[in-house]
Amino acid sequence: VGAAPEWAGRRAGRLTAEVERLRERPAPASAVVGGGGPVRSGPDDRHDDRVELHSLGTGRRPRAALAVGTASALGTAERYAVHSAIALLTLTTERSRSLQAAQQRIGAAVLGMLLAGEPDHARAVAGDLYGGLLDAPFRVIVADASPAPVTADGGGDPFDGLTEAVESAAARAGEAVLVVPEGDRLVALVADGGAAAEACAQYTATLENARAAGGAGAGPESGDEDGLVVGLSAPAGPIAAAAAYKQAEQALSVARRRGRVFVEHEQLAAGSVLPLLADDAVKAFADGLLRALHEHDATGRGDLVASLRAWLSRHGQWDAAAADLGVHRHTLRYRMRRVEEILGRSLDDPDVRMELWLALKTTSTE
Repeated sequence: VGAAPEWAGRRAGRLTAEVERLRERPAPASAVVGGGGPVRSGPDDRHDDRVELHSLGTGRRPRAALAVGTASALGTAERYAVHSAIALLTLTTERSRSLQAAQQRIGAAVLGMLLAGEPDHARAVAGDLYGGLLDAPFRVIVADASPAPVTADGGGDPFDGLTEAVESAAARAGEAVLVVPEGDRLVALVADGGAAAEACAQYTATLENARAAGGAGAGPESGDEDGLVVGLSAPAGPIAAAAAYKQAEQALSVARRRGRVFVEHEQLAAGSVLPLLADDAVKAFADGLLRALHEHDATGRGDLVASLRAWLSRHGQWDAAAADLGVHRHTLRYRMRRVEEILGRSLDDPDVRMELWLALKTTSTE
């Protein structure tokens, strides 16, 4: 946020690990780093100076820290100045959080109106705060964190990393973004094709790669993101916000079934429906639908399952299907009548043919 002299800002990256450890301690907290040599005067020198780190804020996990580099331990006057700075910066931080909380309440109201089909009221409430976001195509992000990991101190917020990535990217790009926590879910509206949407994809890709490399619990920063799953809608406008929310939910559901961290709804439309048949309920339906045919074939009185598959794959063309099976078309006709008798269903019904084909595809991939 700020540094003096200028080269001190470039050195701040070396303190990242210490600041992260400080954040895990309840505020107020402090730590001393280094102290093995004098303060240097330029960016190219070795810096063995003593650095004091102080957390800012009153929350369980502060988001800010003050770093003070000195040649030796602080004297009384210096200590007073540092404590005054901590008090003023903490006050500023807490005011910022109050404003964030108020903004979040407005965001929740705007989102509620959009999902209720009241885009005009949503625009009026949003005003300049989110108005720009509602004037162009946006995408809906739905993130779910259940079951979330539990630690001895109650666990960190599993949405912290994603929220920070999305909001930071939006701030750098000058984009509006709406983020609303909903219990064990997080909902966000981000500009289509914008930096926030890209940050969401990059963050979840990093998380997915970390899980693949190190197993569960290998998140970008900690295990707080263990149960995080994210779905992204197709581009939409305020009038279609409810449909976009549903798309994001569908994408999230598919991501969880496939063991993925992130799925876009557009990927579902561009892909195949067959991977969705891996659901246990679909397999149970397929097994139940075809069981009688398999039991018939097990007696050696015909090959009804293979015949049904060939007939359906040829769209009911008798000669072509019979040729595939190496039987006479009259034999195939007889077998299809037996299928209808055993199942108690007519193959003239397109819904029946669709269900049988999906059942055959499901069982063939097991």
